[in-house]
Amino acid sequence: MTIETTDSTSKFQDSLPVSSDAIIALLEKLDISYRRFDHFPLMTVEDSKKIESQFLANSEGGGHIKNLYLRDNKKRNFLVVAEQDRKINLKALSTVLNSGRLSFGSAERLFENLGVRPGAVTPLSMITGVKKYVKIFLDGDLRKCKKLYVHPLVNDRTLEVDIEGLEKFFKHIGTEPNWINLP
Repeated sequence: MTIETTDSTSKFQDSLPVSSDAIIALLEKLDISYRRFDHFPLMTVEDSKKIESQFLANSEGGGHIKNLYLRDNKKRNFLVVAEQDRKINLKALSTVLNSGRLSFGSAERLFENLGVRPGAVTPLSMITGVKKYVKIFLDGDLRKCKKLYVHPLVNDRTLEVDIEGLEKFFKHIGTEPNWINLP
């Protein structure tokens, strides 16, 4: 793979099906308020924790998330959004999702089905996922958060949005998020 196909930063946003700038422009068009933070590329939850101090703390209603792109043995694709420190048991999760055996999707399938690269997975990637029949599941505990911190399709930017804004986005793109109780 070349750097163009593996780099998840805004430097290569024009190689995505929907650019980061375009998703931000869409949020503005939909009158969804957000705050943008620019930072070094974040590939893992551990990376995210290094910059977390600039965001609303968990105790103050900040929703720091992780996003799992999963595929089952029936070739169905799922995006699962959970609080960043929640332990996920894929076997138990498959029961909740009413799916077959779950595994993580490859980088190629991630790009094909959600239009992002590893490290940049986000609920906003459903702008592509909805056309590819990806189902999105969000941890019901996230509804308690005042703000969620999501990547705008790249991993060197983070947006602070509220649940209402995220749901308005989902409605606009024609997807129904599934709020679940994670095991």
